[in-house]
Amino acid sequence: MKWHASLSAVAVLLASCASSAPKIAGSLSEQVCQEPRPQVCTMEYNPVCARLEDGLHETYSNGCSACADSRVVAWQERACGE
Repeated sequence: MKWHASLSAVAVLLASCASSAPKIAGSLSEQVCQEPRPQVCTMEYNPVCARLEDGLHETYSNGCSACADSRVVAWQERACGE
C-alpha cells in the first residue's frame, strides 16, 4: 500500500508542475495559456505561433509573451508559417 501513496504523491507533483510551467521543452504540441496571465516575461527569442481567440495565428517572441496577450488561447513552438 505504500507504493500507492507514493504513486499518488508523484501524480500530484506532476500536476502541479504542469500548471506552473505550461511549456513542455521540445514539444510541438499546442500549449494552452493558463490563468492568471503572465505580467512580466523574459526577453528570450524562441518564436512561437499563437492561436488567437478569433482563430487567427500570430508569431510571438516566446510562449510567455504570447500568453501575456489576453487574445491568445494557445501556442506552439515555432514561428507561424514554418
